[in-house]
Amino acid sequence: MAQPKYTRIDNKRSSSSYCSTVTIVVFVALCLFGIWMMTSSSVVPVQNVDVSQDNKNEVKEQATDPSNNNSQQFEDNRGDLSEDATKGDGSVTPDKNSDVPEKQEEKLDEKYEENSSEDTKTENNDSNVSEKKSDSDENEKKSDSDVNEKKSDSDENKNRSDSNENEKRSDSDESEKKSDSDESEKKSDDASKATDKTEETVEQSGNKESDENSNEKKTDDNANNQGSNEVYPSGAQSELLNESTTQNGSWSTQAAESKNENESQVSSKQSTGYNWKLCNVTAGPDYIPCLDNLKAIKNLRSTKHYEHRERHCPEEPPTCLVPLPEGYKRPIEWPKSREKVWYSNVPHTKLAEYKGHQNWVKVTGEYLTFPGGGTQFKRGALHYIDTIQQSVPDIAWGKRSRVILDVGCGVASFGGFLFERDVLTMSLAPKDEHEAQVQFALERGIPAISAVMGTKRLPFPGKVFDLVHCARCRVPWHIEGGKLLLELNRVLRPGGFFVWSATPIYQKLPEDVGIWNEMKALTKAMCWEVVSISKDKLNGVGIAVYKKPTSNECYEKRSKNQPSMCPDSDDPNAAWNIPLQACMHKVPVNSTERGSQWPEKWSARLTKIPYWLTNSEVGVYGKPAPEDFTADYEHWKRVVSKSYLNGMGINWSNVRNVMDMRSVYGGFAAALKDLNIWVMNVVSVNSPDTLPIIYERGLFGMYHDWCESFSTYPRSYDLLHADHLFSNIKSRCNLKAVVAEVDRILRPQGKLIVRDTVDVINELESMMKSMQWEVRMTYSKDKVGLLCVQKSMWRPTELETLEYASGQIIR
Repeated sequence: MAQPKYTRIDNKRSSSSYCSTVTIVVFVALCLFGIWMMTSSSVVPVQNVDVSQDNKNEVKEQATDPSNNNSQQFEDNRGDLSEDATKGDGSVTPDKNSDVPEKQEEKLDEKYEENSSEDTKTENNDSNVSEKKSDSDENEKKSDSDVNEKKSDSDENKNRSDSNENEKRSDSDESEKKSDSDESEKKSDDASKATDKTEETVEQSGNKESDENSNEKKTDDNANNQGSNEVYPSGAQSELLNESTTQNGSWSTQAAESKNENESQVSSKQSTGYNWKLCNVTAGPDYIPCLDNLKAIKNLRSTKHYEHRERHCPEEPPTCLVPLPEGYKRPIEWPKSREKVWYSNVPHTKLAEYKGHQNWVKVTGEYLTFPGGGTQFKRGALHYIDTIQQSVPDIAWGKRSRVILDVGCGVASFGGFLFERDVLTMSLAPKDEHEAQVQFALERGIPAISAVMGTKRLPFPGKVFDLVHCARCRVPWHIEGGKLLLELNRVLRPGGFFVWSATPIYQKLPEDVGIWNEMKALTKAMCWEVVSISKDKLNGVGIAVYKKPTSNECYEKRSKNQPSMCPDSDDPNAAWNIPLQACMHKVPVNSTERGSQWPEKWSARLTKIPYWLTNSEVGVYGKPAPEDFTADYEHWKRVVSKSYLNGMGINWSNVRNVMDMRSVYGGFAAALKDLNIWVMNVVSVNSPDTLPIIYERGLFGMYHDWCESFSTYPRSYDLLHADHLFSNIKSRCNLKAVVAEVDRILRPQGKLIVRDTVDVINELESMMKSMQWEVRMTYSKDKVGLLCVQKSMWRPTELETLEYASGQIIR
């Protein structure tokens, strides 16, 4: 009996043991499964850390992130970029079982290392991806823990401890990843800082221009969103290698924002190294150092020949900054600016009072308006311009006559309306009682310089202007042997025209009759042909047109050698501080000599190699001169089209007045010909004299020494371009004074583009930051760099009184 009883008890125990065993096995299996899931979810981040350490940077898992399309955009636009630029940010998958071939992984690694500065900009995005994965892992772990707790109440404590242990592991993994990510960011930042000093950096600000108008903001937004089209595609510059940048959409990264703020604070601390002061001078906001040297003017022995309106530069160029007029605004855009400008920018009314009846300028509310008139064309410049061509069809505005000189230009309405005829006019007038006439012209967007026909040659080479114009310009051409008219003869091309409209031509007052008779005798002695004497009935003025000879035959047949011929040793191209002489230069007759042939018609002459450049001559860059010319043009076409127009966030509709501070062949200006701008090409007096080539191709410019101030009013130019200028003049000029001059002639919110050595770029960047200019872009590679900065409205508060520029102004 006992045996069966024990048997029943054993059977119950066996069944209960079996169920317990199954439950434990299932539970253990679930636990193992949960542990396996949690451990497997942390495998990828661990490998990420290992790979990132091998690469000395953070590996980006962008291949699975559809929102990150940098690499795709670079690839889509590869045709617009160089090989280096298309490398971009490659997507690296750290999984050992990846399908990516080894060669491709190596290439991606190379791309990654080459674009370390770009990687820094995308670290935040990658860190966010890792953090999102970590968060999902934590949620997954918690759900596993809940399942385990529901499966068995008896092992609740054990499960909680396991869960806590797993969560601790996950937290430790997460903190490890974050620390590694931070370490990677630090390494990347350090690498980027080192690269700033040695190789390449690309810094572009977003839309930081609070004072920009809506059009420029839109342009800047588009520029920032261009991705691979920004900065420098293939062949953009021979001396600067290929460049690339990354795209962050419409948002800047926290790293970039923090970096900019740190740099701003450091800059403000370093600015004490450049103690800028505000110029305290009699001329105030209109200060031109070489024309407002009142001390030198007072010491002049005579002002009979307008010596007091010539250049008298101070021994030490000023390093102070010129103040802004009260209420200064961004200039009105061209072509509206031809008709009106802000009164607050040029707050002068004397000319409106003195010349208002001749339709020069009028005050209209907050504007100064320009009806388009002048002393000799009160009814409008265009009718006057067309009348000239009707009288002499060979003038052919915009075809044969492309580059002209307007002497005594007033507010330059003549040159302003000649733009409609495709004519480029160099307008000049002195800084005299016609208050701010040249400043009005520049504010309108019309090229002009402050100069006078006095005792020295004009800063232009010989035989370069197709036509010279004088509309009652108050220049006594006939006195002292015709010295001043002979200066026009020097700069006028053989076969070029002199257009003169003045009272002696059509009035019969005794003084006018006397001047007319003297001019007839002088022009005949100069062998100038009287082509036409006509009358503009609408404006009620007479116009005389003369033509310079194309041979020396007339000179040789003259009965009297007056004016005399200049000696052969006299160089007609020498023009910097050269006294005027009452003599004429012979006309070139050799077919290979410049001036013996008329240039091609515009616009063919722009790209035509000048006939007088020969292969036996070595160009500026070391090639035969014709090859040098072509290479320079092709180079600047690439730079402008691939870089300047698209890569710098410049709104070119706001750009009108441009200066190339160190022009060679005029390639930069030629590359901009399709824009509604004009370029003043400056050839340094210490550089090869290539200015005649610039004029030959239908462009214009002048000589200048950048150790002195330029003959223009403050705030004249929208954009300045300096290609290796500062490194060339640094050894002989005061660099701070040159930078102060750049600040003087550039308009607030105007741009300066500098291409130079890295050392010079770094020094200039520090100086610009100390003036609170905005650094729009810096780039450097192989000791050559690029800097694009924007002038601010900031002015210092501390004054610096310049004694030589203070006192009573002599008119």
